[in-house]
Amino acid sequence: MAGWIKKVKAFQFKGILVILGCFLLIGAILFAERSGLSYREKAKKLTYLDADKVVTEETAVKTLKPTCLVLTDSSQANSTMAWIQFEQIFKDMKVGIDLVDVNHESVPDDLSDYETVVVLLSDLSPLKENVLKISDWVKKGGSAMFALTLQKDTYVSLIEQKLGIVSSGYTEAMVNSIYFDSEFLVGGGKAYRITDGFESAWTVELSQRARVYAWADDTSGVPLIWEADYGNGKFVVDNFGFYEKAFRGFFAASYSLLTDVGVYPVINGSVFYLDDFPFPVPNGDGTYIKRDYGTSIADFYTNIWWPDMFALATTHNVQYTGVMIENYEDETDGETERQDDVQRFQYFGNMILHQGGELGYHGYNHQPLSLSDTDYGDVLPYKTWTSFSAMEKAMKELMDFGKEMFPETTMSVYVPPSNVLSEEGRKLLGSLYPQIRTIASNYFSGDYAYVQEFEVAEDGIVEQPRIISGAIIDDYMQMAALSELNMHFVNTHFMHPDDLLDEDRGAALGWEKLKNRLAEYMTWLNEAAPALRNLTGSQLSGAIERYGALTVEKDITDKEVHLHLGNFYDQAYLMVRMNKGTPVRVTGGDLTQAAGNLYLLSAEQEDVYIEFE
Repeated sequence: MAGWIKKVKAFQFKGILVILGCFLLIGAILFAERSGLSYREKAKKLTYLDADKVVTEETAVKTLKPTCLVLTDSSQANSTMAWIQFEQIFKDMKVGIDLVDVNHESVPDDLSDYETVVVLLSDLSPLKENVLKISDWVKKGGSAMFALTLQKDTYVSLIEQKLGIVSSGYTEAMVNSIYFDSEFLVGGGKAYRITDGFESAWTVELSQRARVYAWADDTSGVPLIWEADYGNGKFVVDNFGFYEKAFRGFFAASYSLLTDVGVYPVINGSVFYLDDFPFPVPNGDGTYIKRDYGTSIADFYTNIWWPDMFALATTHNVQYTGVMIENYEDETDGETERQDDVQRFQYFGNMILHQGGELGYHGYNHQPLSLSDTDYGDVLPYKTWTSFSAMEKAMKELMDFGKEMFPETTMSVYVPPSNVLSEEGRKLLGSLYPQIRTIASNYFSGDYAYVQEFEVAEDGIVEQPRIISGAIIDDYMQMAALSELNMHFVNTHFMHPDDLLDEDRGAALGWEKLKNRLAEYMTWLNEAAPALRNLTGSQLSGAIERYGALTVEKDITDKEVHLHLGNFYDQAYLMVRMNKGTPVRVTGGDLTQAAGNLYLLSAEQEDVYIEFE
């Protein structure tokens, strides 16, 4: 199928008509609820793959031919720290690599077998004459990336002019925020503040032949990401000095600059989770609800919070995934009691379903699936379960309750309470409950957090980490959200209804301010990535299954690039950076401009041809 390049129109608000539509829909659903009508699940366009057809990412990457040589130095702390991130970056981008630790291994004499070289060293002295070998290879047509902030020394001085540098100092500049060129990456064209910035950038001045894509957003204007042609090849330099998970997407974007056409698979999906929802009336301090609205906790959620959340979803085309909790009791002996306040569950649950959303599991109560060998100390206010059998009984009760409340609905997503899941709890889910196809926990580390990557586990469960949370999107979360738009083209967010009852989560600000901040984030997301699909939790897992299996082979001529997609099922998404030429026609898919020469490819066949001029 041939498709012309599409331009995405800016997201537009529908104003008062949207709000009116929300209330009309709420009224219709309320009528249905009180008439005894239940929700019948509609067939989803994007679903899980058959278990026997899933190719895991671990299996897919084993088939990759090494096209990139990666140089590290295990004696340098920054190099070791960066490799932790780059190992996953290359895996997710489906880049085959050969790894050389220059601390005890030699750099290959012949680099001709490689398309790219990535240097993960700040101090280049261990490379010695190999610094010149790499630059000579680049001059002949190779592409090399220095991903760590370089330390000025004899060996760096040998090549700094080749990197596009006309002058440099021995000091490092403060990086408190980064301004990204609007044509470089998704969400660019503005500055993003950095939490706990420090002096991490080498102070340099670049020649006119260098193309700068990011710089420190202060009076110094120190360049942080740039490329420089050298002979028939190219250097790319990352100079921002942050080597943690929240910055992966910027390294991925930088790597895509190296070759004539940079291509890597992405997920393309956005999910907003509501944890503890549906729920019984939550515990907590209703001081600020009483202060602002003069009403009870229960009435606030029914009459104010949920209509507002519903309106946000309608305005921004979001389909919530709600994960239910049956009660807030803290008994962990396996003795369960069926929740009798069912009207709230059915009301809120069916509202989500009618809105196009989805329901999943959170907990019989809010006690994480951990046994007595877990000691929360003073960190978390939880109890542990008395036995494996007690955890099993609690999960069974939750699932039976969910089936009773929503008999026509399939639930497959599990979210651990407080994102805590022990090894025993993970084993329980994977071995006894085949209906659970997804675990959605944390992308970043935290107290007792079950930390995930976007992948399919060996037991077939999709690991689907949530990246950011709450209504107060701080600088770190905003940077992480931007990074993941460019790493996986994905957004995963969660919030708890009882954020409004906890000062640490912004309760004192009041719901109006929190609502506005959440709306600001949704607006930013729509404007930064209008091609991003709004999905439910299970739909995103289906996308992860397809993304994880995908491999890419490319063949470039003067007029066309041919992409062959390995393990292609029915649809795939990839980021394509056209560093050579402008695309004019696509066969086997469609291109949507994401930023500058960066495009989102929607592939409909395993072979895609992109003509350019």
